Amino acid sequence: MVRKYEWSLLILRVVLGITFLIHGIAKFQMGLGNVAGWFDSIGIVGFLGYIVSFIELFGGIALLLGIGTRIFSALIAFVMIGAIFTTKLSVGFMGNETAGYELDIALLSIAVVLLISGSQLFSLDHKL
Repeated sequence: MVRKYEWSLLILRVVLGITFLIHGIAKFQMGLGNVAGWFDSIGIVGFLGYIVSFIELFGGIALLLGIGTRIFSALIAFVMIGAIFTTKLSVGFMGNETAGYELDIALLSIAVVLLISGSQLFSLDHKL
């Protein structure tokens, strides 16, 4: 019997997976060199742009498939903490002309819930 909270965790896993898959695809489409250049321009080592792009793309896929949910949720949580403290904190919670960190906090919260609880329903981890 599937417990009700497993459905909730599945919803969170799928939403987080889709969100980061789309962000990862967007970074690959704009070119990883451009992503690394943008990281350099804001004072972050450009190589981290490659790492973040791969975490977003492959983390999104992994979450959708239910592979390594806790590991990829932890990596995504680190990405969100980095985004908040390097680019979003200075513009405030709601932002001004650019987005604030309200969405980043929500995505970070989802990642932390999945890190703590995992998500077994319809996951390949559970099947394996």
